Amino acid sequence: MPKSPYSVLIATKDDGEDEAVRKAVRYCEANFENVSVQRGNWGDPLPLDIQGFRGDILLSYMSRWVIPDYVLNNVQVAAINFHPASPEYPGIGCNNFALYEGATEFGATCHHMAPVVDTGDIIRVERFPIHESDDVESLMVRCYDYMLVMLYDVVDLLIAGKALPTSDEKWTRKPFTRKQLDELGRITTDMDPAEIEKRIRATSYREWKPEVVVGQHRFKLM
Repeated sequence: MPKSPYSVLIATKDDGEDEAVRKAVRYCEANFENVSVQRGNWGDPLPLDIQGFRGDILLSYMSRWVIPDYVLNNVQVAAINFHPASPEYPGIGCNNFALYEGATEFGATCHHMAPVVDTGDIIRVERFPIHESDDVESLMVRCYDYMLVMLYDVVDLLIAGKALPTSDEKWTRKPFTRKQLDELGRITTDMDPAEIEKRIRATSYREWKPEVVVGQHRFKLM
């Protein structure tokens, strides 16, 4: 099958070790004639190649940027985000808040992009159970697996020139913010043991640990 003539821009995170990102990029490059990839970290300025993009498809896949409306308006076919959470958890820190709230299921969401993050019409949602053994990393890894398969399926529809499906799913709350996530990662001495355990489970990931606040002093858990 010949490559699709669509021009595609992929906005993603700058992590050369992330196999899911590499697979997503490779799949697009194998199936579209013109693919541009823009990688960045949290806090990086929006690249000029994204600001000036005028093409057919924009895919936000683990992107660290909020794409402004003037860019979205210049996309001819579809501007799509793959969100690493189900619609109950928009914004940042999705798996953290799901673990903290004791959710029994999680998922991945594909949706049309809108100027306000995680508010656009939903295309598809994939869900899976959260187990008592899950932590931040295990939940994230499983979510990324579901999200990658979702990308394959959506890209296949775009290649074939088919209409994207419309889901009945809706976002259920305002997006979580960085401030809320930072607050979740703070433990104070007046918290009861159950609350402390919930916060430790919800915010511990490799070298990242919650912060213990004692008076004017702050300590990182080991």
